[in-house]
Amino acid sequence: MNHRLLTCAITLAAAASSFSQTHVMDVNTKKAGATVQNTMYGLFFEDINYAADGGLYGELVKNRSFEFPQSFMGWQTFGNIELKADGPFERCPHYVVLSDPRHSDRRTGLVNEGYFGIGVLKGEEYRFTVWAKAPKGTGRITVQLIDPAAMGERQEFVSAKLDVKSAEWKKYEVRLKSPLTHNKAQLRIYLDGRNTVCLEHVSLFPVNTFKNRENGMRRDLAQALADVHPGVFRFPGGCIVEGTDLATRYQWKNSIGPVENRPLNGNRWQHTFTHRFYPDYYQSYGLGFYEYFLLSEDMGAEPLPVLNVGMACQYQNRDNEKWHAQMDELQPYIDDCLDLIEFANGDTTTTWGRKRAEMGHPAPFNLKYIGVGNEQWDSLYFKRLEPFVKAIRARYPKIQIVGSSGPDPSGDKFDRGWEAMRKLKADLVDEHFYRPEAWFLENGLRYDKYDRKGPKVFAGEYACHGKGKKWNHYEASILEAAFMTAYERNADVVWMTAYAPLFAHVEGWQWRPDLIWYDNVRMFKSVSYYVQQMYAMNCGTNVLSLTMDGKPVAGQEGQDGLFASAVTDKADGSVIVKVINTSKTAQPVTLNLNGLKNMTQAATITLTHDGMDDENTLDHPEKIVPREGTVGVTAGKNGSVISDNLPPMTFRLYKVKK
Repeated sequence: MNHRLLTCAITLAAAASSFSQTHVMDVNTKKAGATVQNTMYGLFFEDINYAADGGLYGELVKNRSFEFPQSFMGWQTFGNIELKADGPFERCPHYVVLSDPRHSDRRTGLVNEGYFGIGVLKGEEYRFTVWAKAPKGTGRITVQLIDPAAMGERQEFVSAKLDVKSAEWKKYEVRLKSPLTHNKAQLRIYLDGRNTVCLEHVSLFPVNTFKNRENGMRRDLAQALADVHPGVFRFPGGCIVEGTDLATRYQWKNSIGPVENRPLNGNRWQHTFTHRFYPDYYQSYGLGFYEYFLLSEDMGAEPLPVLNVGMACQYQNRDNEKWHAQMDELQPYIDDCLDLIEFANGDTTTTWGRKRAEMGHPAPFNLKYIGVGNEQWDSLYFKRLEPFVKAIRARYPKIQIVGSSGPDPSGDKFDRGWEAMRKLKADLVDEHFYRPEAWFLENGLRYDKYDRKGPKVFAGEYACHGKGKKWNHYEASILEAAFMTAYERNADVVWMTAYAPLFAHVEGWQWRPDLIWYDNVRMFKSVSYYVQQMYAMNCGTNVLSLTMDGKPVAGQEGQDGLFASAVTDKADGSVIVKVINTSKTAQPVTLNLNGLKNMTQAATITLTHDGMDDENTLDHPEKIVPREGTVGVTAGKNGSVISDNLPPMTFRLYKVKK
């Protein structure tokens, strides 16, 4: 090599070295710090983006009780059909009468379009149920699943007959086994014969629901929730708790009891965005508070119901007192909170505990937390919240109350919210932040200076909304992972977190990004889902001190975009270190696991990808997923050492068992 080339090579090597200095992180494994709450990483459910009806809730029939304001929305009728409103269910009185079309070549019946179609899977059974009566004592209907766009000889691909054998209302059932998978099927019902038949609460469910519950959840979507291993499950929202007005607020008492008698409720996400407008978006309440509690129990998550504080949505009604309940009108709202706690925890001798038992769950749900108000702010909220706190404290002193700091993560509203929550002695404060990339990079130390003696933090809604890229792209998910080290490092202050929103139908969304997407037969998990899962399944029990040059690793100056946190799990003695490289270049990293000796190997889980704007899709659901691996561990001066080269924009988790 000539002198000029040698000089150039040395210069390039020096330059490369200056940009790839090894970052040494010290982890003290000897001293377990703050407890990581089992509620640290959770889920937040809101009926937005067709998350309930048309999503998680297993019902496949839209407007099953004909209670939509336009009674036949979702239905196509033909022949001799009449709508009546004196049915057997007080709060859902409508039903249809199918009568003889008075011509042998004519038909009477109706077709339901489902939610963007009806999805069925090959080989799966579907439970058709209906409340029916035949005024003459006997009648028959034919029930079919059809392909409305069939190019072959027949539209129907499965059919069954159902005999109605009474002049009184009774529930009937027939099962249909699909010979094929279809994303856009429809349900068709014919009157079979001349005798009139009346139909109410027309329902179609997969037999194979989550935990095989008859009024159950769509199995793949519910299983995806359970697979996160959430510590807390917040429900039912969100802005639907408030409603566009108080008349359309979520009322939990309407969502329990026999499913046939749960009244329809409007959904404020139907009309919120005119560019994403869905006039058929209502809440059937089939997925109600009893089902939410059951789902929490099935997932092993603490239930966190949120109830109305006597206020309609402030975004839509702002600070106009007339849209909200007045102070002397709050008692029914307070009673709703007290009665809900009794419903969840009361024994079977109590009014509401008995109702829970009658629904099939005699044992209490062991509710520990309740949220009062969703995302309210300023004095309108603070003065209304106060009597709720007093009433709950007086009757249920062990229940922990979650208040709100408003819609912003900083500023005057936020500061006033925290001040008010301290004065009212709320147990936790719900913070919300939907922010761009820069915010997540700049707030790695957000919770380090929080008051350790005040209320705890519930980061109840958050997501990285890319600037000009408000979708589930890879880069946003990595920045969320980086920010989450702030939760973990400050587990003495942050007790709960939840990404939002949770679900979205690919044809019916109003808001994005979202954690899980689906159509009627398929689903995919976003990269953000896998970030949440990596944290939740590796949350440990106690924080460990992790520093670089004596400082937290939180994207600070000189740390080259690195974020990191560490925990130990006392159950199995493992040490878990999470490191995120948010820079666009690889970063050499050394982890000194001080106090941990005689280790030779660490397990790794790595989330990495080259395309920053890429995302998972229905056709490519596993385009970007975490990969398991291992890395060698060597002996160091004070313990074990992991040396690694972390690729650009990568989240890697290291796990070493003692």
